[in-house]
Amino acid sequence: MALATACNREGTDSVASGGDKPAIGIDLPRSDSDFWNSYAEYVKKGVKSEGIDALPISNSQNDVTKLVANVQVFQNTGAKAVVMAPQDTGAIASTLDALASKKIPVISVDTRPDKGDVYMVVRADNRAYGTKACEFLGEQMGGKGKVAELQGALDSINGRDRSEAFASCMKEKFPKIKVFELPTDWKGDVASAKLQSLLAQHPDLNGIYMQAGGVFLQPTLALLEQKGLLKPAGEKGHISIVSNDGIPQEFDAIRKGQIDATISQPADLYAKYALYYAKAAAEGKTFKPGKTDHDSTIVKLDNGLEDQLPAPLVTKDNVDDKTLWGNNVG
Repeated sequence: MALATACNREGTDSVASGGDKPAIGIDLPRSDSDFWNSYAEYVKKGVKSEGIDALPISNSQNDVTKLVANVQVFQNTGAKAVVMAPQDTGAIASTLDALASKKIPVISVDTRPDKGDVYMVVRADNRAYGTKACEFLGEQMGGKGKVAELQGALDSINGRDRSEAFASCMKEKFPKIKVFELPTDWKGDVASAKLQSLLAQHPDLNGIYMQAGGVFLQPTLALLEQKGLLKPAGEKGHISIVSNDGIPQEFDAIRKGQIDATISQPADLYAKYALYYAKAAAEGKTFKPGKTDHDSTIVKLDNGLEDQLPAPLVTKDNVDDKTLWGNNVG
């Protein structure tokens, strides 16, 4: 992967013994999302291309108890660093404390734990997701109408960040747009059921914000098609839709005019820099806040550091850009 060293790295002391590579424990968060399945493939390719000594990769399937058990296995089998993506960011604190007591650094991908030490969070700015979605959707709707917001889990920092930023932006910039917040716990069937109920009450709905295209795209499009509401962009009756993730299926939907935009959450960079920081952590290297050499910024948290990776808005104007990871899958 030819991982570039961040320009603000500090120490370079190694904790590896002899020429042996330190073992890395990697837990995948779930397999019910196209986004996370793509991330998993990037992780596996990165492990192989970089010759990383990865312990058997686990998948906690969106269950914090499984994540805790998987991490315990990593501890018992000699992990020198752990990569995880806790979906419940509040319930992982005691596990992080246990790893810290064993001096096993943690890289958290996409989600920022509420408490507990982390070596590095590899994540995009999720508040920017909500703000970008609001600004694009508000302009598309001409500043008036009704929006269904398919929220992620509100016990997740990502769900909260996207929801709070979207709400704040709508209130400030588009006060004539009525937002219907629909918590879904990142579940597509829940999103579809709630959207169906909302459409029954508000058939004039003219906007949808999906906080995760990986789980919401297909059930949403299927429901709209079933109800005769899946009108292509530019046609009368089209419901303006903006999503988050940047998966190939969203790009296809943009090309067909089914949805208008998505914010590309960088699955490839999440995997790349998760492995990069895990390797660095296991070797005893440290970092400090500031700009990096990979177009991101490391910021200081109360419980560690966060590398905020870029996440571009994708519309019909740039959907074919070959630098977008969603155009390079498969």
